[in-house]
Amino acid sequence: MSVDAPVVLFVCVHNAGRSQMAAALTALLSGGRVDVRSAGSTPAEKVHPAVVEVMAEAGVDLSHATPKPLQDAVVQAADVVITMGCGDACPVYPGKRYLEWDVADPAGKFVDDVRAIRDEIADRVRGLIEELGVTATNDDEDLDLDAVDDR
Repeated sequence: MSVDAPVVLFVCVHNAGRSQMAAALTALLSGGRVDVRSAGSTPAEKVHPAVVEVMAEAGVDLSHATPKPLQDAVVQAADVVITMGCGDACPVYPGKRYLEWDVADPAGKFVDDVRAIRDEIADRVRGLIEELGVTATNDDEDLDLDAVDDR
């Protein structure tokens, strides 16, 4: 990781779906040029199985990912904090850029619905990487969304 790499924190309620997908997709699509973290305001015990499944279909392994609690130090270290449905649980610090992504929660959803959520997050991540001015060393070659869309 470069010293100059922007630090992005994704936060959702349980850190078991949206924020896990966003963090993994940001790491992949930025070619590792973004220092990315994720956390939950009320972390679950494990990542949603449907999330693990749809990310594996796209070539991203979340089978060993674990939900993490939101900590002030992690927020303070971030340049950009992206929240997804956690409301006021995320502390606000001056000088940070905060974004709210209105993305559906994959909890309790069917795999097809979770695929659509994953694809929406991937589109948002591509835009974020561009906004950050990061030149990705990795394009979408490793992220195989087209193959899974043909099902």
